[in-house]
Amino acid sequence: MPLRFRKVFIADERYESAGVFDVDGDGVPDIVSGAFWYQGPDFKKKHPVGPVLAEGEYFDDFSTIALDVNGDGRLDFVTGGWWGETLRWRENPGEAGKEWPEHIIAHCGNVETTRAWDVDRDGQMEIVPNTPGHPLVVYKLVGPGKFAAHTIFEKAQGHGLGFGDISGSGRGDFVLAHGWLEAPEDPFGGPWTYHPDFDLGSASVPVLVADVNGDGLNDLIVGQAHDYGLDWWEQRMEGGKRSWVKHPIDPENSQYHDMQWVDIDGDGRCELLTGKRYRAHCDHDPGAFDAVGSYYFSWNGEGFTKQVIDYGPARVGKGLGIHFALADLTGNGLLDIVAPGKDGLYIFYNEGR
Repeated sequence: MPLRFRKVFIADERYESAGVFDVDGDGVPDIVSGAFWYQGPDFKKKHPVGPVLAEGEYFDDFSTIALDVNGDGRLDFVTGGWWGETLRWRENPGEAGKEWPEHIIAHCGNVETTRAWDVDRDGQMEIVPNTPGHPLVVYKLVGPGKFAAHTIFEKAQGHGLGFGDISGSGRGDFVLAHGWLEAPEDPFGGPWTYHPDFDLGSASVPVLVADVNGDGLNDLIVGQAHDYGLDWWEQRMEGGKRSWVKHPIDPENSQYHDMQWVDIDGDGRCELLTGKRYRAHCDHDPGAFDAVGSYYFSWNGEGFTKQVIDYGPARVGKGLGIHFALADLTGNGLLDIVAPGKDGLYIFYNEGR
C-alpha cells in the first residue's frame, strides 16, 4: 500500500530552493526559502531574509544549506547562484524582522546548485558547489566566517555532481558527469585519481551513490536534469576490473534535477525520492510542457516500483525542484517534504500508510 501525503500550500513564491532548520532557537523547525523564512509549526507567518538577485524568471539562489558559519550558536545558511557566480552565506541576525547580511565565500563561477558532504571524514560538512565549466573546489569551514578552498579537480566538472564510496575504501569519492574521482587517504593533501568510466549526460545534483541491489558494491542513481530519463548504473567487479551497466528507472519523465535516497516510509530501507523541476530552463528543455510530478521509487529486488506523490498539469501537479528539503515536521516519525519551485512553495505531509 502506498504512502499517503497531504499537500499544503505555503506561499506563492518562485524561489527554487528551501531548507528546514530552527531559525529562532525555539526548538521548532522553520522553513527558509529565498527571501523569506516561515515560522513553524504551521509556517503561516513569514519573516524577511533579505533581497535575492532576480534574473529573468530565476532567482540567484540555488541551495539552502544550514550551517553555523560564524559560531554564534545560530544557524545561518549557504547558497550560490548562476548569475552572481559566487558562493555565499547569509547570517542569521537572531531577531525576526531583521535582514540577514550576505557574505561572499568565493567567486567560484556559475553555480548550478550546491551540496554539503563530509569530504575529510571529520564529522563536519564541507560545501561543494557544482560549477559546470569550472574546477571542482571544496570549501571547508576553518573558523568563524572563514573557509579554506581545496581544489580537487582542475578540469571542468560538467553538469552533475555526487559523493560516496565507489571504490570500497571507506572514503568518499566524487562523481562527475564524465567519470569519477577516487579519494586519496588525505583528501586535501593527496592527488585524486580520475576514472573516465561513463558519460552521465546532463546529470542530476546530486548523483546518488548507493548499493541499490545489495551486492556490496555502491551503484549510481542519476536523473537527467535537462532531458528525459532516470536511471541506475550498476557497478560490477570481475577479475579486478570495474564496469557499469545502465538500467532504466523512469525514462518517460524529464528534468529530474534533485533527488534523495532516504527511508520515506519508515521500514528501515531507503527509497529514491525525486520529481520534476518545473520550468528548469523556462520551457526550453525536452518534456518541459509535460505534466509535473513528485514520486518515490521502492527497490523490489529486481527493479524500482514507482509511487506517485503528486502529478498533474503545470500548477496542478507539483515537482521537487533544484533543492528540496526533508524533515519530520509533525513528530510522527516520518519525513515530510518541503517542495519549492517556480510553481510555489508547498509541504507534502507524510501521513504513512
